[in-house]
Amino acid sequence: MAYLVLARKYRPQTFTDVIGQEHVTRTLKNAISGDRVAHAILFSGPRGTGKTTIARILAKAMNCASGPTPTPCNTCRSCKDITAGRGVDVFEIDGASNNSVDQVRELRDNSRYMPAHSRYKIYIIDEVHMLSIAAFNALLKTLEEPPAHVMFFFATTEAHKIPITILSRCQRHDLKRIDPAAISQHMETLCRHEAVSIASGNLWTIARESGGSMRDALSLLDQILACSDGEVDDEYAMNLLGGMDRQVLFDLSEATFAKDISRILAVIDTVFRNGRDLKRFYADLLMHFRHLMLIKMKVRPDLLVDLSPNEIENLHRQVDEVSISFIDQVFTLLFNAETTVRHSSQPRLAMEMVFFKIHQIVPVLPIDLLIERMDSLLNEPTLKSAPGVVETQSAYGGIATPSLPNSTGRPVAGPQGTTPDPADHLSSGDPATTRSEGHGGGDDDAWGRIITIIAETKPSVAAALSRSQLTGVSEAAFSVVMRDNDYKTKMVKKNLTMIEAVCREHAGRGIQVDFSRGDADGTRAATAKQEAENTKQQLLNHPLVADAVDIFSGKIEAIKIK
Repeated sequence: MAYLVLARKYRPQTFTDVIGQEHVTRTLKNAISGDRVAHAILFSGPRGTGKTTIARILAKAMNCASGPTPTPCNTCRSCKDITAGRGVDVFEIDGASNNSVDQVRELRDNSRYMPAHSRYKIYIIDEVHMLSIAAFNALLKTLEEPPAHVMFFFATTEAHKIPITILSRCQRHDLKRIDPAAISQHMETLCRHEAVSIASGNLWTIARESGGSMRDALSLLDQILACSDGEVDDEYAMNLLGGMDRQVLFDLSEATFAKDISRILAVIDTVFRNGRDLKRFYADLLMHFRHLMLIKMKVRPDLLVDLSPNEIENLHRQVDEVSISFIDQVFTLLFNAETTVRHSSQPRLAMEMVFFKIHQIVPVLPIDLLIERMDSLLNEPTLKSAPGVVETQSAYGGIATPSLPNSTGRPVAGPQGTTPDPADHLSSGDPATTRSEGHGGGDDDAWGRIITIIAETKPSVAAALSRSQLTGVSEAAFSVVMRDNDYKTKMVKKNLTMIEAVCREHAGRGIQVDFSRGDADGTRAATAKQEAENTKQQLLNHPLVADAVDIFSGKIEAIKIK
């Protein structure tokens, strides 16, 4: 007899033998015991997880001579025929190759006849989602109201492709991926039955490579056992699987955390020279850093089921002295470059470029430490001595940063539109608003009337005069000092004759304008502006301020000073 592969040789024959699908097998056993088995059942889930196997066991349980029973005897005629695949009353149909409407019509017509010697006539349709729409429509009526002796068991890996009209007529059971620990333990039992020795580490590797599929795992185990003489060498098994020693991933992550770029490049070169698939290696590396992140975050152990206990211990040891923020930075860069590496014609160069970027990153500071350092920044003597430095808010909201004076020495409105207190402005000694002592309100009113009269014909000149300071009023003239030496000052000089005429006509006195103070005020303003700019650059170039803006993706929205 030809060699029988492990997946067929050790195929489960009872519900108890099924690995990793207890939620389904327990439901079916209870349904059989309570005589509540549906006439149409759909099994969906990933490949190799036991969909067709459970359908066969259920068929045996329903047609067993001692049944229906949750535990088929596997010795009666019906059980033996179903196990051997020759049962005349159990039809296994491949939906991919029997998907036409004519074939389904034939199935529907044959279902009317009674079973040959069994209790039920059972149709097991594998990959049922491959049926055409017309075939599904032809099956609808029979599926909803089949003869009492007919049952339908469907299996599919893509339940979403089945029409909702079919799904609504079936009892659905979703199978899950099998836990790698359960796969490894099952393979270890099979190895004992086969009298072969294989390291548990290799069994974990096979379980991980299988992706939760027991059939894939047993196929890989078959491949390894076929090349052994009773004992399997670890390195040889790894080569057969097309993988690599997991220690390479630990070496690369350790070199990354140590910022040893030479060692990183050496590991990549070793992987490349050994002929490994770099794209697959990069995918394994992403999963490795995911595991490191989860270990550092102390997540639930069930999220690390594809790792052996020894690997989990090594991960704990590796992340013990590494901050979670740095692991997150590395993991983010690796993940963002995954598409580039996967589609690159030079995956080695793409991978090395990623690690060049990782080598240059600076670990971010914790938020608490950053705020503490910014508070200390505000208390630095060099900044406290800067004129007009107060706290303000950044665009991010709530982050205290030093603020600066503007060129006029006046407070600037804040980001919420707040304005300085007018009382502070009036008490600041501003010449534009403070009148000299010793002059009554009448003098001020007279000068105000002059400006109002000029504004009727020369608004621009009146605006320039409003920037002046009335220092005194005599019987002969108004004494005025111009603070500005720019355009407004020139305008007053140009229209001085007209201003003199208005003053004599409406106030009976002339005007004396002192332009000498404008130069001094202009020099002071320029000096104050330069000092403000210097202070601004000093603060904005400070590392802590730059780090805060970068971390919070914000910007300095406004500056308030006093």
